[in-house]
Amino acid sequence: MKRAEDVAERALAMVAASRALRERHDKQRKEVYERVQIASLRKPKIPKGIQLRLDLQ
Repeated sequence: MKRAEDVAERALAMVAASRALRERHDKQRKEVYERVQIASLRKPKIPKGIQLRLDLQ
């Protein structure tokens, strides 16, 4: 009976570790997606036909 309990404990520990890993990946994916969305909103609008100054000094 002790062996079955040990196996069950290890299985539950693996499930908990897997869930924690999945939640961490989901959180990272959400943060990256938010950064991508913010970056795509900040596109500078440069009017056509205007030459920008290039300061080399």
